[in-house]
Amino acid sequence: MTPAGEWRPKANPYVIGGSVALATFMQVLDSTIVSVAMPHMAGSLAATPEEATWVLTSYLVANAIVLPTSGWLALRFGRKRLMILCTGLFTFASFLCGIAPTMATLILARILQGASGGALQPLTQAILLESFPPVKRGMAMALFGIVTVAAPVIGPTLGGWLTDSYSWRWVFNINIPIGIVAILLMDRFLEDPPYITHARPGKLDSYGLAFLILWLGALQVILDKGQQEDWFSTAWISWFAVISACSMLAFLLRERYTEKPLVSLRVFRDPNYAIGTFLTGLLGAGMFSLITMLPLFLQTVMGYTAQSSGLATTPRGVGSLVTMPLVGLLTGVMDSRWLVLIGTSLFGVSSYMLGNLNLDIAMGNIVFINVIQGAGIAFTLVPLMTMTMARLRNEQMGNAASLYNLMRNLGGGIGISLATTFLARASQAQQAMMVTHLTPYDPAYQQWLGAVGAGLTPSSGPYQAQQQAYALMQAVLARQAAVKAFLYNWRWIGLGIALCGPLVLLMRKAVIRKTPGGPVAEL
Repeated sequence: MTPAGEWRPKANPYVIGGSVALATFMQVLDSTIVSVAMPHMAGSLAATPEEATWVLTSYLVANAIVLPTSGWLALRFGRKRLMILCTGLFTFASFLCGIAPTMATLILARILQGASGGALQPLTQAILLESFPPVKRGMAMALFGIVTVAAPVIGPTLGGWLTDSYSWRWVFNINIPIGIVAILLMDRFLEDPPYITHARPGKLDSYGLAFLILWLGALQVILDKGQQEDWFSTAWISWFAVISACSMLAFLLRERYTEKPLVSLRVFRDPNYAIGTFLTGLLGAGMFSLITMLPLFLQTVMGYTAQSSGLATTPRGVGSLVTMPLVGLLTGVMDSRWLVLIGTSLFGVSSYMLGNLNLDIAMGNIVFINVIQGAGIAFTLVPLMTMTMARLRNEQMGNAASLYNLMRNLGGGIGISLATTFLARASQAQQAMMVTHLTPYDPAYQQWLGAVGAGLTPSSGPYQAQQQAYALMQAVLARQAAVKAFLYNWRWIGLGIALCGPLVLLMRKAVIRKTPGGPVAEL
């Protein structure tokens, strides 16, 4: 026991952190690999690029449904047992994803994968925060951050290589050995604190869980089918929106007034936690959507292979990995609010730089932007998490981390769906605007059409050459329109993230104060 009377594990905190973080590493690795392989999944399973994004949104929403229950499940089954169980199910779901014969089957397997992985991150964060003393919690979150950004360093390149050299199915199968190792390590080093082993969780709030499933399930359908069904111009989409909104309200009222809620909303009484959780939802929408759009742009517009796309996006993880230890040290000596502002500014600048690209860029341009973006992620996530959790007690950490990750994943799912919709509609609008210049009265167009037709005539004949020239112009037009749409998307995302940054100034500075019982964090 510590002088403050708080429980500490027998094993070294860094050993415990490495054991539980490996499961999170597997989960994050899976996400980064999937983003690179999405165009190949769509082609292999006869799906559109918009439908391929369901592989991400279904995972995020299923993940979000389980997140609030992780606290009760940890009390009911024990944190160690739950971590091992979730890791095992996640590994099995990865196997199912790898053998999925259709897009519908893959989405169902991803839902299972998201549900089984939903408890991994909040449990890992809670274990890290409890295993390290308060004065070292910034370093604990930095350790968590290093592990979660090491996966983006490896993921895109590994995923691209596996996809190009073998099949996109191997991006899921790679989780199997990692999951087995994680289970063995957790079984050896992990232990439950006394308040977990002696806890009486009581009956599960089944009504709260039902409202949560209905809320997020209806939202999942809206996010997946909204663009395809023209959003609220379709009656059943509007009805699903009403069901989702009413279920959300019912869930919040139930959790607020029931004696034993599924999740305790009392943590929102702390201003820092309330603001930080809201802010992570907004930032999750921007960051998830931008990270999803870049591989799609490189492969569908620039013509990169999956491996080249992975090599171009890997530096984002390198930038985070190099910056994360520095952020962990600065969190203890510098006002974390300024670190978050630096992070959102870097991310906003990198997004604006993406919004000024053109078709003549080299891979080096993408690499440089991703390094800046990775540094921005490191400066944002670690300080924000530390400030958000600064005043909470150890027994509140699991519940608080669940809600925190719920908001981030929920924001990510909404952000990806909105970005995909904006991309499709902006591309259509740009194409409609550009086509007005392709008329018989435009000399440049007529000159280009004649030159291409003349070049194709010897091999195809006059009539066929003219038709091929028209088809080629249509392809060029669609590509240019797509480029414009991507650029506008990135500019709006960058602007949104930059505007979110100043909200952190509403939070109060977290200070480490020494007491006779040991150092504690207060505001």
